[in-house]
Amino acid sequence: MPASTNPGAATSLETPRLLLRRWRDDDLDGFAAITAQPEVMRFIHDGRTLDRAATAERLAAYERHWDERGFGLYAAEVKETGELAGFTGLAVPAFLPEIMPAVEIGWRLGRAYWGQGLATEAARAVVAHARASPGLRRLVSIHVAGNEASARVMVKLGMALERETVQPDTGRPVRVYAMNL
Repeated sequence: MPASTNPGAATSLETPRLLLRRWRDDDLDGFAAITAQPEVMRFIHDGRTLDRAATAERLAAYERHWDERGFGLYAAEVKETGELAGFTGLAVPAFLPEIMPAVEIGWRLGRAYWGQGLATEAARAVVAHARASPGLRRLVSIHVAGNEASARVMVKLGMALERETVQPDTGRPVRVYAMNL
């Protein structure tokens, strides 16, 4: 599927416990707290945490992706408290050229939100929306080898291991899971 295909323009989705929505300016502090957690960032890119400025750059890139492609990573807000738990959504995994063109489903939650089924709940809502979107027929998900929690979410979504490879810019071994919609 071409990476430019718009898998629906829903700017928000709801699950029983989460509001998945576009990013707001006031999300920066909450997301910076998440990206500063070594446990959270251990399997992200090269494993380094991000400071507030780098997190702001990342959020700006997420919003540019939305503006350019009509889909992206949703901020995951806990309905009961209004707290930012992290994100889930769709992106183009250009960091792994060998699988392009592709659309990736991904997620990242703050440590306090692990083990509650929130990543699976949010990702299922995104997959359901993607299934209803014309033109999108396949999703991938990529994780650094060793991140078994993410692999379990991928399997719960109905994805299967497609390949093992190496991320070119970091040299880290990654696993690519995929599913047809």
